[in-house]
Amino acid sequence: MQLPAGKKIYFLSDFHLGAPNHSSSLEREKRVVRFLEQASKDAAVIFIVGDLFDFWYEYRTVVPRGYTRILGKLAELTDNGIILHFFVGNHDMWMKDYFQKELNIPVYFEPKTFEYSGKRFYIGHGDGLGPGDHGYKFLKKIFRNPVCQWLFGILPPAIGVGLANYFSRSSRAATGQADAQFLGEENEWLLVYCREILQQQHFDYFIFGHRHLPIDFTLREDSRYINLGDWIVYNSYAVFDGQQLSLEYYTS
Repeated sequence: MQLPAGKKIYFLSDFHLGAPNHSSSLEREKRVVRFLEQASKDAAVIFIVGDLFDFWYEYRTVVPRGYTRILGKLAELTDNGIILHFFVGNHDMWMKDYFQKELNIPVYFEPKTFEYSGKRFYIGHGDGLGPGDHGYKFLKKIFRNPVCQWLFGILPPAIGVGLANYFSRSSRAATGQADAQFLGEENEWLLVYCREILQQQHFDYFIFGHRHLPIDFTLREDSRYINLGDWIVYNSYAVFDGQQLSLEYYTS
């Protein structure tokens, strides 16, 4: 795709709507919606790169309560011809077909490649990639298993959502402040993963979420690793204007 003159591509991730409580989540949701309204003025494409929700599960006839502002804004954007892409994260991996049918947004469960204006992008949420973290990788296989998802689905929503929220809070408590600092080139697993991919094929930009820390790292002269940070602390995002990509911060 060649970007039309004056148009841009936006990348953002890790809103974690629903956490840690209703009032904080609602304030964050309104902030994200204000940003999307501003971005819509020159956006050709918007990527949401995972963990939009702190928990999401689509029962056959039920979706989680709330989020009317963000869902309405996403529907408005696609109705107005802006292309949206959504990558599931580790907190909202139980997507089915709600986004596709109701919002006209494709949903991806694995990293995917795109090309815009001659630049190659490798995009994904980032969980379970790179070396180590074998415990989570095992759990991810269980959570992605259709039988396990079906078993969860037969629980009454009040019980199922309650359990999911408990484990989500436990996950954040276990992580603590580990996301708040750069761990060094050898210990940033996504950076290591990007270098492994670069040995096989070229990408101008590797774009991930999950890490909750804004990172713009030069892998080599013609390739960069971008982590999008989050909208809990940083309100950070990336934007591509057809020539250059920059990591920026929303302050309104």
